[in-house]
Amino acid sequence: MLVQFCFFSAYFLISIPAGAIIQRVGYKAGIVTGLILASIGCLCFYPSAELQSYPMFLFSLFILASGVTFLQVAANPFITLLGPSSTAAIRLTIAQACNSIGTTIAPFIGGYFIFSQLVSPANTTQNVTTAEFANITLQNTQLVQTPYLVLAVILILFAVFVSTTTFSDVGKELIEDNLPAKVSEVTHVNINMLFHNRKLLLGAVAIFCYVGAEVAIGSFLVTFISQENIGNISLNEAAFYVPFYWGGALVGRLLGALFMPYFTTNKILTFNSAIAATLIFITIFSSGYTSMITVLLIGLFNSIMFPTIFSLALDGLGKLTVQGSSILCLSIVGGAVIPTLQGVLADLFTIQSAFILPALCYLYVMFFAITTLSNQTISKQITK
Repeated sequence: MLVQFCFFSAYFLISIPAGAIIQRVGYKAGIVTGLILASIGCLCFYPSAELQSYPMFLFSLFILASGVTFLQVAANPFITLLGPSSTAAIRLTIAQACNSIGTTIAPFIGGYFIFSQLVSPANTTQNVTTAEFANITLQNTQLVQTPYLVLAVILILFAVFVSTTTFSDVGKELIEDNLPAKVSEVTHVNINMLFHNRKLLLGAVAIFCYVGAEVAIGSFLVTFISQENIGNISLNEAAFYVPFYWGGALVGRLLGALFMPYFTTNKILTFNSAIAATLIFITIFSSGYTSMITVLLIGLFNSIMFPTIFSLALDGLGKLTVQGSSILCLSIVGGAVIPTLQGVLADLFTIQSAFILPALCYLYVMFFAITTLSNQTISKQITK
């Protein structure tokens, strides 16, 4: 869980500074900064593997996550401003679908680069102990270095592409209308207004709960599915099912982009969070393939939660959109806190009963969606 903690703690530590920097330099420079930081983090994995230092690996991961935080703080509000507020959630959902493509195919790519080289075909169905895995990995540092070097090059190339790209005139006008001419125009009083904005604060807690629940479930999938009373399979075989969880989010986001124009955003969020909570309770109180299928299906209903929570919480902030985005991105630290707490519950009780924590998280997300029903400002149809 230190891996999850280091990655998601970057959101807590970097989001507010990132928002201040982006407020000064603009969205485009903020996106380029995020890409460069992420590439530096990837490059740091090379000496980490050479030195075989776990603390340095965690530090490299933190730098990488800091770049991703910059991208979240800059790109999410930028996407919401590239059109009318009535379709902001749809645009974010499409963007998140692209994210899901990565989380779906990444396990297969990682398996090809690393696991397929570390485990011989004759032993693919057998468990590899942590000690054996570590020993083989130390002898093959290039298996870890190569993917990150490739990622670093891709990120740098994309940073160059973004830096040389001119944003559309519509995008420029929207940004200029929603950003103050000078940083000094965002006064201390305005920042205080954000922390007294009930919808924004409730949305921040919802982001905390949603991300925490999603990451916690994904982190425990392999161990959970491999249990004797669930899938009764090896850890290697259980890992095969992880992409189905993240792939469900991809399918859900694509479907969401199609159906969201016809329903209010908070009603969709209410429905999905209620179904996700129900599936977790079935997972807790059942066994065998029933429990395995229901926990994997949660990914499908996770799909539209981040973009809908994000757009609902930011709606109406105007010139304070960037600062509001920073607060929401700060709340992504839930991905560090909730999995750790679930790990504590799993140690004290059982892995299966520990899923009660993400269930409570989804119930809160449903509460947030319901509280916005009375003052919903996002229309249910795409404007003509």
